[in-house]
Amino acid sequence: MPYPLWNYYPRNVRPPAWVNGLVATVAEMSGTISTVDQRTGLSSDDVLRELAPGLTSRGYVVESGKSKAAKIFRPVLFGDNGMPEVSYEIDAFHDDLGIAVEVEAGRGAANNADYRDIVRTSLILDANYLALLMPITYRSTTSVPAFSRARQQLEAIYASNRLKLPFSGVLLVGY
Repeated sequence: MPYPLWNYYPRNVRPPAWVNGLVATVAEMSGTISTVDQRTGLSSDDVLRELAPGLTSRGYVVESGKSKAAKIFRPVLFGDNGMPEVSYEIDAFHDDLGIAVEVEAGRGAANNADYRDIVRTSLILDANYLALLMPITYRSTTSVPAFSRARQQLEAIYASNRLKLPFSGVLLVGY
């Protein structure tokens, strides 16, 4: 099986050049973050920390910790005097290309975080793309095929034409 697994949506559009770089960044960390044959035990913060140097070298701003100053907030709504009134926290963002990155692991993978990420990121200003990173399999007391479930959701969204996402595209990566 190739690693990492990935799909780009919509399926009738050639993936943009940035996809190869992001996928390569995940591939470079396979020994540390892969969920194919091993239970990594890594949280989404741990996975993001492993990916951060590669993402940063590719022009992404990456969350660097749990303090408010280390987090990345992107505006959704503006209020009085043009100040952001509603902002959402994301894991990484590429300002030039408008790529919002969300990394899920553990409970997020088991609790439909893909839905939340798709909806919330859809509301972020200047987010032209969503890159959603999910474990191929999340293992706890049971095994959850997180990547496969997220892929089914995105395929249903893009095939049905009932819900129009505001993105030029969505990259789903299974690590």
